[in-house]
Amino acid sequence: MTASTDIDPKSLLYEERGAIAFVTLNRPDRLNSLTFEVYRELSDTLAALRSRDEVRVVVITGRGRGFCSGGDVEEIIGELFSRDMSGLLEFTRMTCDLIRGIRALNKPVIASLNGTVAGAGAVIALACDLRIAADTAKIAFLFVKVGLAGADMGAAFLLPKVVGLGKATEMLYTGDFISADEAGSIGLYNKVVQASALETETMRWAEKLAAGPAFALGMTKAALNRELDMSLEMALEAESEAQALCMLSPDFREAYQAFTEKRAPNFNA
Repeated sequence: MTASTDIDPKSLLYEERGAIAFVTLNRPDRLNSLTFEVYRELSDTLAALRSRDEVRVVVITGRGRGFCSGGDVEEIIGELFSRDMSGLLEFTRMTCDLIRGIRALNKPVIASLNGTVAGAGAVIALACDLRIAADTAKIAFLFVKVGLAGADMGAAFLLPKVVGLGKATEMLYTGDFISADEAGSIGLYNKVVQASALETETMRWAEKLAAGPAFALGMTKAALNRELDMSLEMALEAESEAQALCMLSPDFREAYQAFTEKRAPNFNA
């Protein structure tokens, strides 16, 4: 059931099921390809979710047989030929704002990959914290296929950190699709299931995280972001400070009390 909320995108489907928000790309006839409006509304929705405390986990998925096939050839790519350098840079920076929004959201974001994942759609999935995929969800960072750099929307930064430099180089140089099974074997997908089981598996992961300590999960995500380029010494100090802050959270005391009382902790109180 959708809770009362000001989040009401027109080009997306938005639903809340308890503490879990579902953001669904809703252009199934176009494999959920992205338009200027979809980019903007995705970014706006993620920004609004930062202050919506009732939501503890966000799931991004797509309708139909594709998760997202990237930028729409007619709606976006055709229009870009009319732009000068300044206009093109405005667009590319706007696409990067979406990735910033996913990484900056202080709660877990799960990509539930229901089908084809390509181009900008692949980077959106990559930027999410976890990726649960149907066995039909082949993936490609296909930018070089259309004469663009494989380094798009942060792909050259994020992908090597997930799959290693060698495999990332191969994927970004060739732009070729790999199967869901291969994506799972290299760690790009956290879990691969039959398409019929995707919604159930996604809910299992989302509910587990939603029942967890929201403050601690937010701090963990912040640490993962912050420490990507830190030295070990800087990371140790940052984690010392983060852990001390978590020790001031009610969740820390609740976990201790639950342990002493031999019960499961209730982090939603």
